[in-house]
Amino acid sequence: MGTVFSFDVRGGDPGAVRAALEKAIAGLHWVNEVFSTYRDDSQVSRLARGDLTVEECDPEVAEVLELGAEAERVSDGWFSLHYEGRLDPTGIVKGWAAERAARQLAATPGVSGVSMNGGGDVQLLGTPEPHRPWRVGVADPLRPGGLAAVVSAAGADELAVATSGTAERGTHIVDPRTGRSAVTDLVAVTVVAPELTWADCWATAAFAMGSAQGLRWLESLPDVEALLITAGDEVRCTGGLAARLG
Repeated sequence: MGTVFSFDVRGGDPGAVRAALEKAIAGLHWVNEVFSTYRDDSQVSRLARGDLTVEECDPEVAEVLELGAEAERVSDGWFSLHYEGRLDPTGIVKGWAAERAARQLAATPGVSGVSMNGGGDVQLLGTPEPHRPWRVGVADPLRPGGLAAVVSAAGADELAVATSGTAERGTHIVDPRTGRSAVTDLVAVTVVAPELTWADCWATAAFAMGSAQGLRWLESLPDVEALLITAGDEVRCTGGLAARLG
């Protein structure tokens, strides 16, 4: 998927955890083989060409496409499963794959906490230690090396933090209405929600909308908080974000 994945697993028998990690890593490589739009032989590429039907693909392909269709519906089309008229589930696969791997690891007997980082987007499950929550630093897009905020998972059994923006990868987010790079007043949108699959989608969609519309839309979503930073160094937040900082 063109990025780095890292794992922090707490508790459990070391041998069992090691085996679970190996299985999770193999699963991520499998996801890349099945969903890559850069591989002509991937199931997604063959599906896009009409060489396969959804029914002929692995069942996870149908699962991801259904999730993507729901993201399109909820975002009123600001999130899209298509690029230049071609099927492209890239915008949902990474978050889905990272969340899936985290939940697989968390199911290992004795494991008390998992932090799964996929290219800077994080799924948190459980706790790292008794009475101590996971905490995630949100990079400041305008001050390299600095933090814009620190998100705490205190009181939550599961929490995800996902950021979309231009600081790391430039103008890679596409405006589905034009098919071209999204040009807005934003440089970063960080979304905090229980599940990384959705947090990642919502951050991408809100960035394409711009700060005013994006903030209004994010405020309307249940169990979602967000931090938006504009090119003019203006910070905008959803109403409940303060309770998640610390």
